[in-house]
Amino acid sequence: MTGQALSEPSAGEVLLEGDAAPIAVPSGQAVVLQNVIRSEDGAVGPVLRFRFVAPQIAEGVDFDTASADMLALCQSFALPRLTALGATPRQVVISLSAMPTPFGEVTPDVTQYFEAYRIENGTCIWEMF
Repeated sequence: MTGQALSEPSAGEVLLEGDAAPIAVPSGQAVVLQNVIRSEDGAVGPVLRFRFVAPQIAEGVDFDTASADMLALCQSFALPRLTALGATPRQVVISLSAMPTPFGEVTPDVTQYFEAYRIENGTCIWEMF
């Protein structure tokens, strides 16, 4: 990601659209970025949602495997991009969805996993979601 830092984003704003570039995760499943959204502030402050598409979660990738992938995505994908996105979140939410979904819409027929992390000392710390 190139360009200059943005001003602090507003809630609901899409900060980054994904492309078809695959992102490496520990399980080896196919994962691509759908988008990054600043959502309403949570109980702890600003929240950035990194939304990924991972079709294999609908085909048997279990939550424990997906959870390790989400932590890796927080550490190796989300953290390095925070400054360039012009955001200082108190929490990062990583989501995996079997297919692209509209943000905020209920999609009960699509497998989705979510994990929340607080950012502390340059690392992602899991928080109960």
